[in-house]
Amino acid sequence: MTTDEQAVVFVVDDDGLVRDSVGDLLRSVGFEVETFGSAQEFLRSKRRDAPGCIVLDVRLPGGSGLDFQRTLLESNIRLPVIIISGYGDISMSVQAMKSGAIEFLTKPLRPQDLLDAVQAGVGRDRARWAQAKSIVDLQVRFDSLTPRERAILTLAISGRPTKQIAASLEVSERTVKAHRSQVMRKMQARSLVDLVRMGDVLGISGRNH
Repeated sequence: MTTDEQAVVFVVDDDGLVRDSVGDLLRSVGFEVETFGSAQEFLRSKRRDAPGCIVLDVRLPGGSGLDFQRTLLESNIRLPVIIISGYGDISMSVQAMKSGAIEFLTKPLRPQDLLDAVQAGVGRDRARWAQAKSIVDLQVRFDSLTPRERAILTLAISGRPTKQIAASLEVSERTVKAHRSQVMRKMQARSLVDLVRMGDVLGISGRNH
């Protein structure tokens, strides 16, 4: 997964003219666009796994865009959502934002407003991808450690000095230092502080030994 991959904007609107005009606008500035006439059509589709966002009409056949927002969350689809509507309903916009939409735009859409919202949505999703990639990379590094190295890492980030780690594992201090050096190299850590941060991300810093 790479965060510099071309972003995809998914347009979900039952109005073909809106789908075409929004799609043409977004393609003109370099986005890849996929359009759908209903929420069900979107959910059934095989979508490219890439950073992006959804431009979603609030009124859809078979259910509202707000219902679709909930379905996205339940399906673990974390794409940022931009709600568009032909009605400037304040309560609806508040509900959309509470459900996680990053923007609520009324039709007729102002091109710059839509482009700004899409850029913000794609930027947010790229950041999510970058974070997910860093966690995957970190897990790969952790998985490369031997069981002894993992034990020493866990004890080291809990604040144990070398002497205590050696006593706990019933090995010499020299052995602990050698393994800790390997841990630093494999985890690509420059300091103990780096290791502690990595432990926090991996959820291992609180283990008791």
